[in-house]
This record gives sequence, C-alpha cells and structure tokens, in this order.
Amino acid sequence: MPESENGPQEPAEGSAHADGEPATRAQQRAAAAARMEQQQTWVDLQVRQAMARGDFDDLPGQGKPIADLGTAHDPDWWLKRLVERERIAVLPPSVQLRKEDGGLDERLAGLGSEREVRREIEDFNERVIAARYRLPEGPPLITMPRDVEETVATWRASRATRRPAADARRAQDQKDQNPQQRRRFLRRCRG
Repeated sequence: MPESENGPQEPAEGSAHADGEPATRAQQRAAAAARMEQQQTWVDLQVRQAMARGDFDDLPGQGKPIADLGTAHDPDWWLKRLVERERIAVLPPSVQLRKEDGGLDERLAGLGSEREVRREIEDFNERVIAARYRLPEGPPLITMPRDVEETVATWRASRATRRPAADARRAQDQKDQNPQQRRRFLRRCRG
C-alpha cells in the first residue's frame, strides 16, 4: 500500500480488487478499519518525529494549566474572551452619551479648525436625538443636544487663551535650544 506525506493511500471504496472482482461489504469495512488504524499510526509517527525535532519545545503556555479546562461549556466563550482581550466596554447608549458629553470639551480643544468642531458637535447631537427616539436601554437618557453656535464660541474663546500660552512655551523652548543645534536644523531645512 503506497504512503504519501498526507498519509496512507488506498484504492477508493467500492473499487475492485487487484484480480478484478468487486469487493464485498465486509471486505470494504475491513479495508476501512485497516485504513483508520494505519492513519492513526501515521499521525502518531508524525507527532513523535515532531517531538524528536523539538517542534513542540518553547510553546507559549508550556508547563501551565489549560485555562477553563473542566468548567461548564459556554457557547459565548469566544465573545467573552474577545471583550476581555480587547478591553471593549459595552455601555447602554444613555450612559455612553453621558460619558462622551463629559469629555466633549477636551476633545474639541484638540481640534484645529472650526469646521471640525462643528462637525463633531453635529455628530454628537445626531446621536443624542437618535437615542431619544429609540426604546430606552438601561438608565434614562438625560443628555441634551448641544447648541452648536454656543459651543463653537466657547471653543474660540478657549483657543484664544491657549494660543498665547503655547506661543510663549514655543519661544522659551527655542531660547533654551543650543545655537549650534539651531544652525544645524536650519542647514537641514535649507537642504
């Protein structure tokens, strides 16, 4: 019986013997049992050879017990592991929007243009309004949409106070910089 890398090879079931006679059902079963036995032997041989080569050395988790072995089967085990591994927090929409509302001013402070600020506020307002029209999931929604013009005006005012402070820090950093470093930088810029 020829053997390949994929395991022992046999003629297909229901095929004729070497002498041309069709195989009986009992002979087919016996041949199938022999193939399974040989395949098991072939798999064992492959594992032993891999162990001898050291393919199973230094695997992650070596010497540690298998997690959750022997516990009750949970059909959502993969989802729970994904949430745990990726640190995904799934909050009800009302709580998520309340959390976003609390950090919206800080997020707006990092934006560079009025158009981006308006887009961010409009997106937030759309999600608040959509959540109001859905059936409530979790605690009630108390977050209100923001007035776009008022929020943009607040952003402009805070940006005006932040800009001189940032310019002063930048000037101080340039003053602290070594003159030689400044010259090297200018040479690199000029090319």
